[in-house]
Amino acid sequence: MKYLIAAFFLLFTQPLYGQTYHFVSINYLIEQEVGRIVLTEVYKQLNIQITITPLPGKRAQFEAQTGLKHGEIMRIFSYGDETPTTIRVPTPYYSLETAVFVRTDSNVNIKTAADLHKYHIVKVRGVKHTNNITQGMKHVEDMDTTEQILKLVSKGLADVALTNKMDGVMYLKKLGINNVVHGPSLAELDLYHYIHESQKHLVPLVNGKLSEMEKSGELERLIKMAEKQVMTEQ
Repeated sequence: MKYLIAAFFLLFTQPLYGQTYHFVSINYLIEQEVGRIVLTEVYKQLNIQITITPLPGKRAQFEAQTGLKHGEIMRIFSYGDETPTTIRVPTPYYSLETAVFVRTDSNVNIKTAADLHKYHIVKVRGVKHTNNITQGMKHVEDMDTTEQILKLVSKGLADVALTNKMDGVMYLKKLGINNVVHGPSLAELDLYHYIHESQKHLVPLVNGKLSEMEKSGELERLIKMAEKQVMTEQ
């Protein structure tokens, strides 16, 4: 009997199957940095070891959908429809706002997403929420980082930068840009963890832990801590 108890103890106190799971995130985005902290803690509480590699958005999606990595840490709902080889963990654990950033001396007037088509827009390549909101628009240019798109607007080389509100605000502060401000938020979207179908056994474990942490208030406390940490590091 004591051997059975010892085996049971080892099963539930060792990392799942002794394996480290490898996920990807999108590099240079503030919300993704928050997600890296939060999701690492979620898995830690499940006694599962993970690594997270930041990559450009399109590359991250490729690695997740092909199974080269075990999934992505944080994407919007529609990512699951576009990436059917991944499984969406049902409980969202963060959110973002698709926000407009413009020069303070510009005549740009945007109240809804439909107004965007009038302007030269810059956004970060491979980011789904800005891809979706600009779909079909002609004057849209992709850049590698939030820093680049804000600098273009600051210099008058583009009319509008589109990114997550928190991401844009943080980079404006970091870069010391004073002639660009955020306008209205055009959408607010939940963010989900996606796991490659080959590792589907992880989905109910992670979802259960997220749901438990959400109900207890621990998830909100963890997010606030992660946001504070990321802001301090910028």
